[in-house]
Amino acid sequence: MTRVLARAGIIAALYIVVTFLLQAISFGPVQLRVAEALTVLPILYLEAVPGIFAGVLIANIFGGLGLVDIALGSLVSLLAAFLTYLFRNSFLAYLSPILLNGFLVSAYLHLLFDLPYWEVALSITISQAIVILGLGYPLIRYLKKVKNEIDFLR
Repeated sequence: MTRVLARAGIIAALYIVVTFLLQAISFGPVQLRVAEALTVLPILYLEAVPGIFAGVLIANIFGGLGLVDIALGSLVSLLAAFLTYLFRNSFLAYLSPILLNGFLVSAYLHLLFDLPYWEVALSITISQAIVILGLGYPLIRYLKKVKNEIDFLR
């Protein structure tokens, strides 16, 4: 149980740190939130679901976009992480954070920034796809390989 809680905390902390190290590109209607690569970790670890939720919640508290982003952004991430876990044996696991953030987060960002919905949705969806497929997918492949090597050594 301690290992599970520690892993969830580490995931949340990594999400927060990466988001703020790259704060200039992590918020707004045009963003490339590199920390979103971690949203595929529920493929391997159930505890990543609350870890991602906590990380997004805390990052959005300090992100400056207000209560809407804090509440809705965190809930969208929680749902995406849960669906990623449910579809962990399918490519759909990678699509959950891409599509949910692309279409749901865009629904309130376009209002906050007074921009056309489809422009924001396209921007967020593309940035999510870049991060999830460009960083998250290789991360999962690497972690599976390392996990198999560690299991082999036991």
